[in-house]
Amino acid sequence: MTRYILTLDQGTTSSRAILIDRRGRSVASAQQEFEQIFPAPGEVEHDPEAIWSSQIAVARNVLARAGVSASDIAAIGIANQRETTILWERATGRPVANAIVWQSRVTSGTCDRLRRDGLEETFRSKTGLVIDPYFSGTKIKHLLDSADGLRERARRGEILFGTVDTFLIWRLTGGRVHVTDPGNASRTLLFNIHTLDWDDELLALLDVPRAMLPEVRSSSEVYGETERDLFGAPVAIGSAAGDQQAALFGQACFAPGTAKNTYGTGCFMLLNTGATPVRSDCGLLTTVGWRRGNEVVYCLEGAVFVAGAVVQWLRDGLGLIAASSDVEHLTASVPDSGGVYVVPAFVGLGAPYWDPYARGTIVGITRGTTAAHLARAAVDSMAYQTRDVLEVMQRESGRPLQSLKVDGGAAVNNQLLQFQADILGVAVRRPAVIETTALGAAYLAGLAVGYWDTTAELEANWALDREFIPTIDQGERDRLYEDWRRAVERSRGWARPRG
Repeated sequence: MTRYILTLDQGTTSSRAILIDRRGRSVASAQQEFEQIFPAPGEVEHDPEAIWSSQIAVARNVLARAGVSASDIAAIGIANQRETTILWERATGRPVANAIVWQSRVTSGTCDRLRRDGLEETFRSKTGLVIDPYFSGTKIKHLLDSADGLRERARRGEILFGTVDTFLIWRLTGGRVHVTDPGNASRTLLFNIHTLDWDDELLALLDVPRAMLPEVRSSSEVYGETERDLFGAPVAIGSAAGDQQAALFGQACFAPGTAKNTYGTGCFMLLNTGATPVRSDCGLLTTVGWRRGNEVVYCLEGAVFVAGAVVQWLRDGLGLIAASSDVEHLTASVPDSGGVYVVPAFVGLGAPYWDPYARGTIVGITRGTTAAHLARAAVDSMAYQTRDVLEVMQRESGRPLQSLKVDGGAAVNNQLLQFQADILGVAVRRPAVIETTALGAAYLAGLAVGYWDTTAELEANWALDREFIPTIDQGERDRLYEDWRRAVERSRGWARPRG
């Protein structure tokens, strides 16, 4: 009997592999960071070969560490950083350029032109998204525009597009399978979330050939098997899910009205709205959560571009800490931020502002400001940005939250989660397994191969680690948040549009 699901959790700053057992527990994991490439301010790229080599390395590492062979693996589940865009040659599998990362603002000018042409409503009504450089469609256009003859090769089917899930599945299957799931497809500005197919009008507006796009399949089904030489024997690939959709599934948010917030490189809150897409007119996104069989689940999403990445900035950019885990000790040395606010708009602002020209701002500095105050303000920014999103989400969904499930790397920070509960005024609940992105991908893959039979089994696996209860009064909560909103306004529109 197969014993585990292997999850490949390909993130923005690292690749991870996790073995998950039937009780939804991680029994072994491995992680490897890879280089972040910054060609210009506001632009972010990855080397696709670094994504692949790090991901396959940690997958092999975790199997070796656990003493597990391919025959012990029921299926592989894939969770991925979402809108990051890769183009490669069908014949050779070689990327034609660096991947453009979801954070990158390189297509701000293209998005400005689309909005000036009055196309915002066309894209929003079909895709549930706003026109923003965040999404894959304008990134594809940018890459096709950047090299003579590349678009014509794409029309002939010689150049393929994929988000990271698609690229990994292509490589894992030796180029036999070119697929994605509706959740990832719904992040491209090219996918109609009502018809659940690529949209010809949107393809024409961005001049993206349909021939280069992957087939859209269920989020939970067997797409194919890995090449034998990768793990010693073929292994079924049973799921693909964007990291945030996977986390929602891993948190067992199967019922409409349930929500989670993930503190990763960015910060992403998703609310399950059931079988009906809910339109947002105040800066949230309407997106596909997942599809299993004929069942499609939609979500409202608030996407914050910089959350945990602000701690990396404290470590790598400012040198205030030696390791990310040191931040809680530093911030605990002061009772609060001392009136300092950090708005980490390093690559613009996402929901609910959608300002690609915002840039990072620090306000409220005095002679008494210390490194600890600055670090505390940086960590607090994750909680403030979450409130930005939750206020809009509750208003548009008509569903006030009584508590918020949280996960992701920064969710280990007790001080952050206590401040999150304080600034929201609702209980914050951290599960025993906080790596729910990996868990969700494992659940989707396991359901595809019969490793689990029902979602009721998955709900039974969810266990509470700790609940954080608000400790400040409403007046203090509103005063702190009002100052945050003032700080955000000082960050907006700072960078000048190009051209």
